Amino acid sequence: MVPLHWCMLWLLLPLSSKTQKLPTRDEELFQMQIRDKAFFHDSSVIPDGAEINSYLFRDTPKRYFFVVEEDNTPLSVTVTPCDAPLEWKLSLQELPEEASGEGSGDLEPLDQQKQQIINEEGTELFSYKGNDVEYFISSSSPSGLYQLELLSTEKDTHFKVYATTTPESDQPYPELPYDPRVDVTSLGRTTVTLAWKPSPTASLLKQPIQYCVVINKEHNFKSLCAVEAKLSADDAFMMAPKPGVDFSPFDFAHFGFPSDNSGKERSFLTKPSPKLGRHAYSRPKVDIQKICIGNKNIFTVSDLKPDTQYYFDVFVANSNSNTSTAYVGTFARTKEEAKQKTVELKDGKVTDVFVKRKGAKFLRFAPVSSHQKVTFFIHSCLDAVQIQVRRDGKLLLSQNVEGIRQFQLRGKPKAKYLIRLKGNKKGASLLKILATTRPSKQSFPSLPEDTRIKAFDKLRTCSSATVAWLGTQERNKFCIYKKEVDDNYNEDQKKREQNQCLGPDTRKKSEKVLCKYFHSQNLQKAVTTETIKGLQPGKSYLLDVYVIGHGGHSVKYQSKVVKTRKFC
Repeated sequence: MVPLHWCMLWLLLPLSSKTQKLPTRDEELFQMQIRDKAFFHDSSVIPDGAEINSYLFRDTPKRYFFVVEEDNTPLSVTVTPCDAPLEWKLSLQELPEEASGEGSGDLEPLDQQKQQIINEEGTELFSYKGNDVEYFISSSSPSGLYQLELLSTEKDTHFKVYATTTPESDQPYPELPYDPRVDVTSLGRTTVTLAWKPSPTASLLKQPIQYCVVINKEHNFKSLCAVEAKLSADDAFMMAPKPGVDFSPFDFAHFGFPSDNSGKERSFLTKPSPKLGRHAYSRPKVDIQKICIGNKNIFTVSDLKPDTQYYFDVFVANSNSNTSTAYVGTFARTKEEAKQKTVELKDGKVTDVFVKRKGAKFLRFAPVSSHQKVTFFIHSCLDAVQIQVRRDGKLLLSQNVEGIRQFQLRGKPKAKYLIRLKGNKKGASLLKILATTRPSKQSFPSLPEDTRIKAFDKLRTCSSATVAWLGTQERNKFCIYKKEVDDNYNEDQKKREQNQCLGPDTRKKSEKVLCKYFHSQNLQKAVTTETIKGLQPGKSYLLDVYVIGHGGHSVKYQSKVVKTRKFC
């Protein structure tokens, strides 16, 4: 008996040659008797070159299918989670020769028409777990039936999927400029002015776009889909969707199968429970705002609260395709009230500081007891910042700080220290600062003078890379992470895109290699090596080492890009 997978495939083959169009139903073909309706119930067809929106019930997987008719076909699949992390995988089943599509000419000789053994599970090509916008792309994919399976283990959620066999010409998502950061150009007590470089989609491709600015107090967002899910204060968003109305237009009901409310296998075929109703279900009010401003690339956010930290995101949306791309968001703390011009530092406590472009910030440190030394730890997250320290009016220190620095100054009974932080001309600065009279109990980990990661070229293989880094006499925890990157990835790009103060808690679990403790009383021997295994041949990887102090604050060593050997 022919497997049901191929029943579906044979139905779809006449449609698949018309790319960039949604699949249409052939009424005559769908008169055939399909016994296992549950298969179509849980499955959908992905059109070539169109983004689809759909819904997942918690712990209930959903499968999508699409056909690639010819070998060596480019393929790109993009999955966008909305309000919950997703687990998804892409797998491939080869087409039997008799179903390889039209236009193939005369039949091959009989001895070449061997019956293929089809693995029902298929060959897994890619898998991912998380809430990032993630994609699979291949410049040369084999023909076959591709299956995309998605699962949400946290809650019911929305998501988007886009697949195309012409990724070079489609360009469905708006492009980001070379520098994708959102800059804070002006900061007041109740206003923040944002600016960003325009998208090439508008300036070069002349496609209609608009920018949307999102403001909230919790965190930055990775997609506009996630913003819209959070924005939906209407509880109907969290209700189970209605069959034939809220489902994807490619779900089973649109293929001629009735929506039978008597079924017991799936709860969404019945009327939603009152527990999910608008009046019975309540949740805290969402403190988030989305403002779409057309094609302007500068915007002033007003009516903010003084001395409050806000997160700002900018999304560029294509007005034709209704797709969007996220810029690298930022955050800023509005100015304090006029009477609060100086920030008080507490002994041994880390303080987050924002300094606007060409601006200045003043901090004050007044130890409550006598002290012999004062130690300042400064971690600059983005661009360099200038620091000046005065003790009772006398200038003790004036230096530029990039990355992490530690300064130790002589103390004086009842002395007061005034710290002046000055931003540079390039852009706003974010930093963490700690002042203490007890450096042995501070939150920052101790660092060696050299925080580079050394890669051993002769020890490279097709599946591993060996690296080393320096430690100190203090026992600290080190965690190493890996991430596959493009061959043209460089440190300048890393600097533009990443906040250097972000710790390992912001990384994907799949990127973690290991964590270990390490120290040596002999600084000449305070070096450790590690071999990262399980890498792919000829691929580039970004390696990061984080050292975590006793207080939980982490500091990242200088990133290192390594490339495995292509042939071994």
